[in-house]
Amino acid sequence: MELSIPVPVLALMERLEDRGFEAWAVGGCVRDRLLGLAPHDWDLCTDALPGEIAQVFEDFPLVRAGEKHGTIAVVTGRQPVEITTFRTEGGYRDHRRPDWVHFEKSLREDLARRDFTINAMAYNPHRGLADPFGGQADLADCILRAVGEPEKRFREDGLRILRGVRFAARFHLTPEPRTLAAMTALAPTLNGLARERIFGELCGFLPAACAKDFQTFWPVITAAVPALAPMLGFRQHNPHHAFDVYTHTAYVVAGVPPELPLRWAALLHDVAKPACFTLDEEGVGHFRGHAHRGAEMAREILGQLHAPRALQDRVATLIAYHGVTRDLGRLPGDRPLRRLLRRLGEETLWDLLALDRADDSGKGTPSDPAAFDRFEASLRQILAEQPCLTTRDLAISGRDLLELGLPQGPELGRILQTLLEEVGDGRLPNTPEVLLRRAEVLHQRHNANRRKS
Repeated sequence: MELSIPVPVLALMERLEDRGFEAWAVGGCVRDRLLGLAPHDWDLCTDALPGEIAQVFEDFPLVRAGEKHGTIAVVTGRQPVEITTFRTEGGYRDHRRPDWVHFEKSLREDLARRDFTINAMAYNPHRGLADPFGGQADLADCILRAVGEPEKRFREDGLRILRGVRFAARFHLTPEPRTLAAMTALAPTLNGLARERIFGELCGFLPAACAKDFQTFWPVITAAVPALAPMLGFRQHNPHHAFDVYTHTAYVVAGVPPELPLRWAALLHDVAKPACFTLDEEGVGHFRGHAHRGAEMAREILGQLHAPRALQDRVATLIAYHGVTRDLGRLPGDRPLRRLLRRLGEETLWDLLALDRADDSGKGTPSDPAAFDRFEASLRQILAEQPCLTTRDLAISGRDLLELGLPQGPELGRILQTLLEEVGDGRLPNTPEVLLRRAEVLHQRHNANRRKS
């Protein structure tokens, strides 16, 4: 078997080998190459000690921050290549870093400390594939299997549980029973991890997730995001919903495009339903206000996970307005849609449409699919007209109003906003002459109201 290795990485391996050391590509890069994928980065392992690695590459820029744990990064090409001495590790009292490391001369010992068999493989162009734990066979059989004793692996670093969920989703793997049992039993240990680490793994999981992943790994997912737990088994008592809130959410996540803001919005779009639930006299469930409350909860959840503010804002907006595309698709005329387009922008409306379509199809009994088609047709028609969406699209500017004699100040902005609304609603043509005349009228009206008050 021959795996392709980038020339700069191969040159590092050859230099180590020429100095009498073993050099192996290891972990995810080997896994990805076996799957025919392009690795994001390349990691090497060697029997050379850290000081010897530094000596071999003394003419390269080095990053030695991880030297204590046996890792030195050699800067070559576009990104550093981490080279780590074969090692075994002690306990993980903080569930993240080993209490101690012991440098080894055996590649097998080094591979034995890794998380999953699919990541416990190494490759050398001259020696071939080293696969002491059957990672290649597990890849072929689509199996996720921990190396050695699963509980020990996950107690060492609880984040490995979420990494396993991410690997299973990305590579379509089924966890073998002992591995799944350990992941489930130790899911509560996620509470002790840094929230930004959990956020990073969830961002890797969500774009790859399918509905089945949410069912298989529900103890892990709800431990990572505790606000999802009340959704489990929560019956909606509604003729339009065939599933509990959690199962419905799983279908919605899988139904939107694999873009991070959309996937997060789908995951959290109904997070407030259990808190907003009421049952009417006929036994029908209602969730009044759950969209706006859900937007608030989404901000709290993403804030606790240290998500970027831009992502928090976008997800909260999508959740607050979810359902609106169906509602507007049922209304005659397009004035409300034009107003919403000006308020939210084109990109957000397309995302809302994708979210609402998935929300409707994920009910099990879709309510009105044709409404989304009507909304889409109306939106495309409006966009084809190249509408005014911001004051910058008007045929006049604030400077034109100043030259007209209007004073600098808040009134200027209010007049421009009024002109935008009237043009956007089709009440005014977007021409300089008409807009300037209308601006004069609005200014005179403003002065008259001030004199009356």
